[in-house]
Amino acid sequence: MSNSVVANRYSTALFELGQEKSLLNTLEIEIRGVQEVFQNNEQLQTFLNHPSIPVEKKKELLKDAFKDVSKELLNTLLIMVERHRESEILPMTEAFIQMNNEAQGVAEATVYSVRALSDDEKQSLEKVFAAKLDKKALHITNIVDPTIIGGVKLKIGNRIYDGTVSSKLERIERQLVSANK
Repeated sequence: MSNSVVANRYSTALFELGQEKSLLNTLEIEIRGVQEVFQNNEQLQTFLNHPSIPVEKKKELLKDAFKDVSKELLNTLLIMVERHRESEILPMTEAFIQMNNEAQGVAEATVYSVRALSDDEKQSLEKVFAAKLDKKALHITNIVDPTIIGGVKLKIGNRIYDGTVSSKLERIERQLVSANK
């Protein structure tokens, strides 16, 4: 089985359980927390993926680290460790978030800008691009990138909307080079 198939199975099971118990919003918040912990802590991943560490020790660590999450999410994590699917936890969180976003009509957006955007600027971008993509809302992650000189670049799914000064300058440069040939 490929990694994405395994991750999708666990995320689908958790998503359906969340739907049954009306826990989707809670689960998404908790899963984003779990995702952040796994992304920012290489030692945790190394520990969980180490073959000589007993499964029970791995489960104890997860119970301690995630004692405040719902039993549904914690049990999913424990089952994944029990079945030696530790490496699938991060892909499972991503699949769950994507599934929940689709169910709620929300899209994840990464916005690159020269400086941190204000809440009003984020809301303005969300309003314009949510309507353009026929979504109810966008979850915006702002990344500060001084190399873009000015403007913003949005990445939503596999689409990129580039309104940066640096890309405009690159286009002008290409036009000048091709005109001089």
